[in-house]
Amino acid sequence: MKMKIKIHPKSSQEKIKKINKESYEVWLHSPAIDNKANISLIKILEKYFKNKIEIVSGLNSRNKIINLK
Repeated sequence: MKMKIKIHPKSSQEKIKKINKESYEVWLHSPAIDNKANISLIKILEKYFKNKIEIVSGLNSRNKIINLK
């Protein structure tokens, strides 16, 4: 199942907000440097969905498409 994610790196809080069935907004403590935000995003979403996550597109963007395995 594919989902659209918009991230806010280097935020003061970590939270997930559901926009609609296939769209989420995620705030992360990690900065968008050296792939730290992507790694943090995967960890948070795997805990939230209790599933493996793969970033399909948007590795260098705030707007990402992920795939739930």
